[in-house]
Amino acid sequence: MKAILDGSTIRIGPEGLSLYEQGGYGRPGERGLNLSCEEALYLIQRGKLEVEGFDFESLLMHSVNQPENGGTFLRSYIVYRDIRERGYAVQRGPHDFRVFRRGQKPGKGTTQYLIRVLSERDPVAFPILIREVATAEHMRKNFVYAVVDDEEELTYYDIRFHRPKARESISLETGISAVPMGFSAMVAGEGAILLESLWFGTRLDQNRLILSPPEVLYLLDQGLLSFSGSLIDRNGYYASALSADNELNEKLSVYSALRRLGFTPRTGYKFGHHFRVYTESNSHSAMLVHAITEGAEIPISTISRSVRMAHSVKKKMLFACVQNEEIVYIEFARIKL
Repeated sequence: MKAILDGSTIRIGPEGLSLYEQGGYGRPGERGLNLSCEEALYLIQRGKLEVEGFDFESLLMHSVNQPENGGTFLRSYIVYRDIRERGYAVQRGPHDFRVFRRGQKPGKGTTQYLIRVLSERDPVAFPILIREVATAEHMRKNFVYAVVDDEEELTYYDIRFHRPKARESISLETGISAVPMGFSAMVAGEGAILLESLWFGTRLDQNRLILSPPEVLYLLDQGLLSFSGSLIDRNGYYASALSADNELNEKLSVYSALRRLGFTPRTGYKFGHHFRVYTESNSHSAMLVHAITEGAEIPISTISRSVRMAHSVKKKMLFACVQNEEIVYIEFARIKL
């Protein structure tokens, strides 16, 4: 089948409509079928198309060098080809690609995935990501990152909002006295026993419990803890703890929100994250949660390591974005299309 290059579009006459009807390629126009360069290259590789004045290599080079592609065309083509070879119809869409349900095609089918293409060195700007996930959710589609590494291999990540369901929480009826100990605080006696039963703190010995800064501040803010035998108050303790941990604000916001849901957040340091979170029971943590600021940017390579770690220990990987008084939980999961 013969085609010509017209700007950034490959045009075929009316005979090209069979490609659309049978395989979901291109978009019908007034004079035939309009193909994207990704579609044309794929069809050339499969021996189904000839573009006047170009072979595969020269058309690929032409597309890569177009200023509007910003040097990203090659990885876009690699993603397009991979999705096609997995048996899906795919078109340019509101993100980078829209992928139809397997066996369905444009015109009659339903879009299943909205795909954004990244390289392994790209940063993830969470304000943009949250908007894109919200758009996909509004359209009732799955939002996916297709990440192309430096060896041109692909990894797909399903990204969605996670809305935790609260479980019944146990409340304290009496205040407990604590002694500030640097950036921590110590509770002794009956108070230590009670807090430990609610999964606060770590045992120092049989009679004493050590509380972490988020635990201390949460209990102070709830009016369940007070300092005894010390001139330091909540604000003084907070200032001291903040001087040692510049992520304390975000961690405290997320810790408090998780506690209000009836969950048990504990340090996730050994997993490389802020919290491991127990949701259904306190015998196995279900999630790893990392608190981030509203405007956070994180390299996709860092997120990749996080997702792999979470998968290896059978947990969900969530980034908790602190937006004013709201916490937006974004879940990343590696998938196979």
